[in-house]
Amino acid sequence: MVRDALMAAHGWDDVEIVVVRTTGDRVQDRALAEIGGKALWTKELDRALIAGEVDACVHSMKDVETIRPTEIAIAAMLPRADVRDRLIGVDAIDALPEGAIVGTSSPRRRAQLLRQRPDLRITLFRGNVDTRLGKLATGEVAATLLAAAGLERLGRHDTGAPIETHVMLPAPAQGAIGIETLTDGPAFALVQAIDCAATSICVQAERALLAALGASCHSPVGALARREGDGVTLAAELLSEDGSEHVTGVIAGEDGPTLGRELAADLLARAPDSVRRLFAG
Repeated sequence: MVRDALMAAHGWDDVEIVVVRTTGDRVQDRALAEIGGKALWTKELDRALIAGEVDACVHSMKDVETIRPTEIAIAAMLPRADVRDRLIGVDAIDALPEGAIVGTSSPRRRAQLLRQRPDLRITLFRGNVDTRLGKLATGEVAATLLAAAGLERLGRHDTGAPIETHVMLPAPAQGAIGIETLTDGPAFALVQAIDCAATSICVQAERALLAALGASCHSPVGALARREGDGVTLAAELLSEDGSEHVTGVIAGEDGPTLGRELAADLLARAPDSVRRLFAG
């Protein structure tokens, strides 16, 4: 998608794609938080970019740390895809049997599910889409959750039932593809040409919220910013690990990063101790 956008923007005949396999791709039997967090998806790509082996790196923005090396910049984001989660195995959370086992590796999804259904049993679920769907098919779990954007990019448009954002807020930056370049490199301006401004300002708000919260891979947090006219509306939710306590908030304004920081401060001030201790902000 990024290659095609760059070719269309600049009239180029081709853009070379270099596949970099990351630690996050290789280690599939443990939760990300146990083995290094989001850096597992970026460190090999960062090394290749800084070494000059590639000119730009393509990321799922929800997997990119909020604090990045100063020599690397987010140059552009593609138009955002469906931000929702999809529930696979049953048509709705309420349709899950009492005590059903649900597979997910996401602290956010775990807490959000348990908030609505404390009877559910949550088990660690990692691997690519086919691996997870295979485990579901063999009955290891009654259901699992996957990002709608990822399923759609794989052509699985009819897999699972979308969960509306008022039921479960997505992960910050879910559905957004970002492209990083060297901050001072010649590729920055070339990549900027394909930036979707509306997506960028919304993702900037969500990432600013995360940074101000001091959120880690252990922190159950959902957030979603929407472009409305000339402004942005940002909604967020922080939860305890078992979903028994939570705090929510909404803020609107024009500057995404400022909104993220202000909402983070408000949420932390109002959060119960079981929630606040999961954040370092």
